[in-house]
Amino acid sequence: MSNSIKIDAKGRLRIPANSISALGGCTQFFITSEDGKSAHVYPLKTWNEVEKQLASTALHNGNTQKLLIRAKYFGQIVTMDKHGRVLIPVVLRETAHIKGEVDVLGYPKYLDVWNHTSLLKSMKRNSVTARDGRTEQDI
Repeated sequence: MSNSIKIDAKGRLRIPANSISALGGCTQFFITSEDGKSAHVYPLKTWNEVEKQLASTALHNGNTQKLLIRAKYFGQIVTMDKHGRVLIPVVLRETAHIKGEVDVLGYPKYLDVWNHTSLLKSMKRNSVTARDGRTEQDI
């Protein structure tokens, strides 16, 4: 599921109603990124589970530690306002160029928010190949 939405002048994203219900109807979120290219909007309960898993393996896995550091750097707990909007953290808004028109991609446990132009460039750089379409049964 994808929705094209505009970020308002204050950096707030209006979460689509169908996405709110798909995410369990929560009002508190953790907004973060692992690379600064897009914003992941997790229901706070889901993020707490993800963070717990990351923290438990971070001591033994350098890659997980790097991921957790980035998630904490970009991340912030936000509360949805009465109009269904959440404030994208400033550092993430600037790094990922989240302003104006954005695309919101819905996944089972979180939303991914992309600057529209950046998403199109990313998809062009990482185009789908015949190999990507193969399943394990094909190999």
